[in-house]
Amino acid sequence: MIDAQMRAAVITGPGRMEMRQAPLPAPGPRQVRVKLEGCGVCASNLTPWSGPEWMTFPTDPGALGHEGWGVVDALGAEVSELKVGDRVAALSYNSYAEYDLVDAEAAVKLPDSLAGQPFPGEPLGCAMNIFRRSEIRAGQTVAIVGVGFLGAILTRLATQAGAHVIGISRRQFSLAVATRMGAAATIPMEDPRAVIDAVKALTEDRLCERVVEAVGAQSALDLATELTGERGRLIIAGYHQDGPRQVNMWLWNWRGLDVINAHERDPKVYAQGVRDAIEAVASGRLDASQLYTHTYPLERLDEALNATRDRPDGFLKALVTP
Repeated sequence: MIDAQMRAAVITGPGRMEMRQAPLPAPGPRQVRVKLEGCGVCASNLTPWSGPEWMTFPTDPGALGHEGWGVVDALGAEVSELKVGDRVAALSYNSYAEYDLVDAEAAVKLPDSLAGQPFPGEPLGCAMNIFRRSEIRAGQTVAIVGVGFLGAILTRLATQAGAHVIGISRRQFSLAVATRMGAAATIPMEDPRAVIDAVKALTEDRLCERVVEAVGAQSALDLATELTGERGRLIIAGYHQDGPRQVNMWLWNWRGLDVINAHERDPKVYAQGVRDAIEAVASGRLDASQLYTHTYPLERLDEALNATRDRPDGFLKALVTP
């Protein structure tokens, strides 16, 4: 008997990938198998894609893909809360492929109202969880340092909460996105001193009650620190994976800042964030469709990763489809 096969992307070396045949995975007792419709491309993939010393090649089939969605096509023996044919957002880790296995608790059912719409649940849920932990309130001034996909969603959520949002980004395209998502002001992230002076002018020298750092770089962390006012909250949403960071502890102390690392690791909290995102999109409160700017077939995953790294004009978020 010949085992069933699927197509999957395999990263074979720094900046190199190829499509391979791999065995079709069978779900364990509390797993479901998802026939994937697509997967978002995350900036966290870029360091492994570059080939750091700790990276091992070739990767497992589908590895690095963790923003998948699709349709359940097989159930483990102990799964009763889902059924074959359910469309789900999948919190899994090998979704650069035609199929992936998902723990039943990490497969969040999508409503019929979202039929046909792409839904990379992991980054959408991440944005909802970061927003919750930011404790953004009406009347606050909120700076978003880095307006990519995550920063754009947080701009929208903060605006809806009644905050006065300042979008800060290097690219004019991203600043325009921030404006569309509700930012009251935008500032090019060029000279840090000029950014600080501009924020002081907008806030009558008070700086910001909330600052979200959504880049994942030392320079952005430094700038975000400077923009956070006394007794403010600095929210670290960027993924800092390329080495240790230094922080201005003197300034953190002097201003009495609350510093929140907004990355969740509890699977139940992750799943709740996805549920919150589903409600926000289904109700019309959040429209992320305009943020999916580039779509590639899975066999062009390398191009999608390179575009995520290089950010050509008009790029915000890439999706790949099997």
